[in-house]
Amino acid sequence: MLKRLDWYLIKSFMTTFAVALGLFTLIIIIFDVSEKLDEFVEKHASLRAIVVGYYLNFIPFILNLFSPVFVFLTVIFFTSKLAGKSEIVAMLASGITYNRFLRPYMLVAVFFGGLSFFLNAWVIPRSDKLRVEFENFYIRNAKDESKSNILRQIQPGVVMSLGSFNRMDSSGFNLSIEWIEKGRIVKKLYAERISWSAKKQKWRLVNYRYRQVYPDGTENLRLGEFQDTAIPFNPIDFFRRDDDVQSFNMKELETYIELEKMRGTGRAFFYITEKYRRYSAPFSLILLTFIGVCVSSSKKRGGMGVNLAAGLFISFAYLFIIQWFISYGSNGSLPPLLAVWLPNLFFLPIALFLYKKAQK
Repeated sequence: MLKRLDWYLIKSFMTTFAVALGLFTLIIIIFDVSEKLDEFVEKHASLRAIVVGYYLNFIPFILNLFSPVFVFLTVIFFTSKLAGKSEIVAMLASGITYNRFLRPYMLVAVFFGGLSFFLNAWVIPRSDKLRVEFENFYIRNAKDESKSNILRQIQPGVVMSLGSFNRMDSSGFNLSIEWIEKGRIVKKLYAERISWSAKKQKWRLVNYRYRQVYPDGTENLRLGEFQDTAIPFNPIDFFRRDDDVQSFNMKELETYIELEKMRGTGRAFFYITEKYRRYSAPFSLILLTFIGVCVSSSKKRGGMGVNLAAGLFISFAYLFIIQWFISYGSNGSLPPLLAVWLPNLFFLPIALFLYKKAQK
């Protein structure tokens, strides 16, 4: 049963967090607009497209990305104010234990952690698709992109190579697909040119040759000028960027991980690491909240400035270590699960040490 003290701490915590979040959102928008204003003007982006198509989808992504740091600094700021006014000393002197004092903080941290996972797993991916679509049209100049020397395993035992593919007209040249069974090629398709129809979700082959080899050694060769076919590959995958992974919800992410494993591109580690990162992020938020309370709950010489300086150092060190290990998990140098959880395991003893040193 939550008591008046709990509601006081929870209300103050969440109010401070909301104010800090609002100010940071305003700063993000100002800097981002100044950086991208030329692109918006050049591409004649309307105000509605900028606000609705971009910023309403960009802000949730960036705020959720840095939510552990926001929560941590909020805890440092809010708790330092309590300590500076000797409110924490009064609470402990009245018989409230330090663990009891921690309870409302942990309740809010668990709430924010659960909310962060839900946003990361389902809400942000949906809005991020719209953000990426806006960036492709107004910022990235995605229509001018092209790829060459593409090699993919599109199904088990089916290897596709493509000389080049242009995103502007969704066409490619020198397509070759080989079906391999027990180490031998049983079918091969070649086309001088291919084009993708997003509406039909099919490829059109131009000047193609289809060769099939039977077990008895005989062959069948078929030539043609045009043919529509369903090659199991979407050209969007040619141009997928690392930050586009945020546009996958958990179900889509699992599906894409299996697809990358089958293709053998070596990129599966990146997506597996992202999956585990989403599960570990709520724990990181809870751990940082715990550390923040322990760091700032005692009154120090120098006041709030000392606590904020310590908080900034810890939070940025924590972010740096997380990104450092994630980079190792993404390229397969470390198992993704280990890479994602090592920073939390590293900071857990630090949290326990600070807890023991905290004013009781």
